[in-house]
Amino acid sequence: MRTSVIDHTARRASGLVVLCAVLAAVAFLSVTQGSRSIDLPDVLGALGNLGEPTINSTVTLELRVPRTLLGILAGAALGVAGAVLQGVTRNPLADAGIMGINSGAAAFVVFAVTVLGVRGAGVYVWFAFAGAIGAIFLVYTIASMGREGATPVKLALSGAAVTAGLSSLTSGIVMTNLDALNELRFWQVGSLAGRYAPVLTGVAPFLLAGLVLSLGCGRALNGLALGEDMARGLGQRVRLTRAAAFGVVALLAGAATAACGPIVFIGLVVPHLARFICGPDYRWILPYSMLLAPIVLLLADVLGRVAGAPGELQVGVVLAVLCAPVFVGIVRYARLTEA
Repeated sequence: MRTSVIDHTARRASGLVVLCAVLAAVAFLSVTQGSRSIDLPDVLGALGNLGEPTINSTVTLELRVPRTLLGILAGAALGVAGAVLQGVTRNPLADAGIMGINSGAAAFVVFAVTVLGVRGAGVYVWFAFAGAIGAIFLVYTIASMGREGATPVKLALSGAAVTAGLSSLTSGIVMTNLDALNELRFWQVGSLAGRYAPVLTGVAPFLLAGLVLSLGCGRALNGLALGEDMARGLGQRVRLTRAAAFGVVALLAGAATAACGPIVFIGLVVPHLARFICGPDYRWILPYSMLLAPIVLLLADVLGRVAGAPGELQVGVVLAVLCAPVFVGIVRYARLTEA
C-alpha cells in the first residue's frame, strides 16, 4: 500500500516537472512568435544583450518579454483562483468570471478611470482588489439569505446575477464617456497587448503573494470537499477557511483583472483539466492549475497574434473560442463516467 502511494505521488510530481518544461517551451514560443516576424538569431541576440539595439531587439525586450511574463503570472493567478473557488463553494461551475469577481474588479477600475481620472496599473490594482472583495461579499451575502444558507446552487445564481448587474453598470459608465471608451475597450475584452514592464511590476507582487498563499489552501479545501459537517468534525474552522480562501481569490483575480482585463473561462476550464490529470486532491490540483493555466493563456495569445497578423485577436476572444468546446467535452466525459 505504501509503495503504491509513493508511486502515485512520484507520478504526480513528474507530471509537474513535465508541465514546467512545457511552460518554458510555450514562453519561448511567445517571445519568438508574433504579428511582427523576427528571426530567431535576432531574438536570441536581444535576450543575450548582444550587438547594438535595433527595432527587433526593442520589440523583443520591451514588448514580448514583459507580455510573456505577465501572461505566466496572470494565467497562473486565474487558474488557481478558479480552482480555489470550485473547492470552497463545492461548485464545479465556480469561476472568478461567473461568480462576479472579475466584473466587480472591472467595475471599480472603470469607475476609477472615468470618474477619478486614475491612470496606471499600480493604482488600478487597489481599485480592482476593492471591487473583487466587494463582489465576493455581495455574492456571498445574497446567497446566504434563506434557511439553507449559501448552497452551491445559490452561490452560482447569485454570482450570475451580480455579474450581469456589474457588467451593465460598467458598460453604462463607459458608453457615456468617449475618451474612456477608447481607452478601455480593449481592456474590457481581456488582453495581454500593450502591457509593458510598468504594468508587470505594478501587479507582480500581488500575484506572487496570492499564488504563494493559495498553495496553503489545499488541505483546507480537501476538508471542505467532504462537507461542512465533516470538516468541522475534523477540527476545521469553516468560516475562517472560507474567508481566507475568498481573500486569496480576490487578491489573485483582482490583480490579474487590473493588469489584463476581465479574462473569463480559463479559471473555469483549467481546474477541470488539472482534476482529470491528478485526481481530486487539491494539494495537487492547485499547482497543476498554476502551470496549466499560463500554458493555455500563452498559447491562445500566440494564436491570436499569428492568426490576426498584421494586427491581432484579443486573448479573451481566442480563449472563449477554444475553451467552450473543451468545457463541453469535459462535462460530457464526466456524465459518461458517472453513468
